[in-house]
Amino acid sequence: MTQAGIYIHIPFCRSRCSYCDFATGLYESGLAERYVSALVEEICSSAVAGTRVDTIYFGGGTPSLLDPAQLEHTLVALNASFDVEVAAEVTLEINPGSITVEKLRAFRSLGINRASFGAQTFDDRELAKLGRSHTAADARRTFDDLRAAGFDNVSFDLIAGLPGQTLTGWQRNVAEALHLNPEHLSFYLLEIHSGTPLAQHIQRGLQPVPDEDLAAVMYEWMLERAATAGYEHYEISNLCRPGFQSRHNTKYWTGAPYFGFGCSAHSYDGQNRRWSNHRDVLEYVRHVEQGFSATSEKQILTERDIKAESLFLGLRLMRGVSRDLCNDYETDVERFREAGLLELDGDFIKLTRSGALLSNEVFSAFV
Repeated sequence: MTQAGIYIHIPFCRSRCSYCDFATGLYESGLAERYVSALVEEICSSAVAGTRVDTIYFGGGTPSLLDPAQLEHTLVALNASFDVEVAAEVTLEINPGSITVEKLRAFRSLGINRASFGAQTFDDRELAKLGRSHTAADARRTFDDLRAAGFDNVSFDLIAGLPGQTLTGWQRNVAEALHLNPEHLSFYLLEIHSGTPLAQHIQRGLQPVPDEDLAAVMYEWMLERAATAGYEHYEISNLCRPGFQSRHNTKYWTGAPYFGFGCSAHSYDGQNRRWSNHRDVLEYVRHVEQGFSATSEKQILTERDIKAESLFLGLRLMRGVSRDLCNDYETDVERFREAGLLELDGDFIKLTRSGALLSNEVFSAFV
């Protein structure tokens, strides 16, 4: 039986990035303490308690802003309420430059064995435009500190297609990332979300409109360079050393069950039920403190929903999906094959390199 994953949302940040539309807010120690207490209460009273799990992911936000004691409190509750595998993958997201090696060692001693942080770019000018609170030197130092603290499974993010970014600048980013030699790399083409400061800056002409064609060239170049360096391209936006795929995130793409705790966290039972928590931090805390459910939305998936999700989520993995999943979409599949976006590989259908770049267009046909 497929084991479940657990996602813990920590919504606090030191500052807000200009492109971010996640459920986050500025860190306040008093609210953080209330939030962790509510989080532990939600975990301990969960209807899915007792489930066997083999991944735990602390995301946000910046989970590393919490004290080791607060993370320990949460992990103790998880281990008391769930059947957590001894060799579980336990990931913590970190903001570069915001944490000491001593604190990292404390986190490592709690059993956190994987770290992920958003380098985004190694160009300080680009970081400033994104509203990031760290510098390139902070990212390098954080990576070194993680190694010194005993982390041998480290991932970080890069963003391509930033306003004004050149191919030469992107190539320097990739070269530096590969020189650090992390076990896992995530890379994203910049998305402009309506209502964010970055979207407003572009609308007002304060920053140039990102060049989508150039971003595509950057994507292709990184894949070629990373493959030469020994990385496996296993998902549209993810590369890894052999054996270092993100076990937790793979659950999202393969239809495995996962249970989210904290504000805005989402859950899926692996069959046909989805639910999500209140997005607002204070609303979430008040509901739990008053003994009410943290859940704000529930959804029962139809058979067609399940099949469509299995198809477009599974296609995110570069190995593709079984051809049997595509029986109801033969016309669309053939259209995308003729356009060079999908290809057959034995009993599997998968995205081509061009299809990965235009994946949203492909997926929209199956939603």
